Amino acid sequence: MNTQNGTSVPAIAIRGVTKRFGGFTAVDNVDISVPQGSFLVLVGPSGCGKSTLLRMLAGLETPSEGEFVFMGRTVSDGTRGLVADAGARDAGLVFQSYALWPHMTVAGNIEWPLKVAKWSKADRAARVDEVLGLLGISALKERYPAEISGGQQQRVAIARTIGPKPSILLFDEPLSNLDAKLRIEMRSELMRIHRATGATSVYVTHDQVEAMTMASHVAVLNNGRVEQFGAPLDLLENPRTTFVATFLGTPPANLIEVTRSGDGLVYEGLRLADARRAEAQEGLQLLYPAHGLAVGDVPGRPAITARFEEAAPIAGRTMVTAFSGGKRLTAMADGYFRAASGDTIRLSFLSEPSAVFAMTGERID
Repeated sequence: MNTQNGTSVPAIAIRGVTKRFGGFTAVDNVDISVPQGSFLVLVGPSGCGKSTLLRMLAGLETPSEGEFVFMGRTVSDGTRGLVADAGARDAGLVFQSYALWPHMTVAGNIEWPLKVAKWSKADRAARVDEVLGLLGISALKERYPAEISGGQQQRVAIARTIGPKPSILLFDEPLSNLDAKLRIEMRSELMRIHRATGATSVYVTHDQVEAMTMASHVAVLNNGRVEQFGAPLDLLENPRTTFVATFLGTPPANLIEVTRSGDGLVYEGLRLADARRAEAQEGLQLLYPAHGLAVGDVPGRPAITARFEEAAPIAGRTMVTAFSGGKRLTAMADGYFRAASGDTIRLSFLSEPSAVFAMTGERID
């Protein structure tokens, strides 16, 4: 592990990076420090800037401002106009579209980057066999891309990327073209490969389940800015904004808009929390995870009437979606819950809210 003055050097340091396309700011003043060996996931909705950020990491786009530093070496600096060639960054990129060369065999696809890097013929042959074995695709060695499945093509694309042993691996939504079952299998494979190579990985996805499953670190992006950066569980348990609180987590969490009444925070006449948890504001939002709401009346707990919308079985329980005052709420029911759309049901608040937010979205408790 590289160090400076006894301190570990971050694998990737993103410092004040902004990217503009004309009058549109796609990435806005992003600061992230990625420890060596980490698996960083950039997650957020479509158009949040995560793919643009990855393309700048790969050297395919130039920052308008700020810099990227790989292992202590500046590879891009928008202010000074410094841009290291994409091939000189010791980084490999796995595209969403696989981008295999159709006229080359599987072995040829994997060997080509090694030829470009001027590996010897013997070393190339040994490395090709090594990564074929690592990805479990040795039997496909002499086949062409058109002769193998999408999942197999994805493995070949990954094998080609890790072949030259880059210290940084970049993934641009690599599983989005696969079916649901194969996506789950490939998530495990990617984590195994990450551990085997020891490379620092940066992975882009809009799927927050992938983010929470795979990441050692998560950066949640929204409108080009980092809403929050940290370990997955920390973001789930301590969201700083309503965007992070409701974007991450399955099932999704609930935000309840309340008003101050005496010493309580009240929704539809029900006292849900002590007003001392919040600053002196009239309008506030309380966060309840789905498991904090139960279907039916619970003795001693406040409950509201809601309109049933749908139910989804999950691991022996049911995720129930209902509407109250035009607000979509998610609750959990034991066993398998059934009702007709539009039926009236009761939802109980099982505990105190897990967080309190201002109406502007910032956490205040």
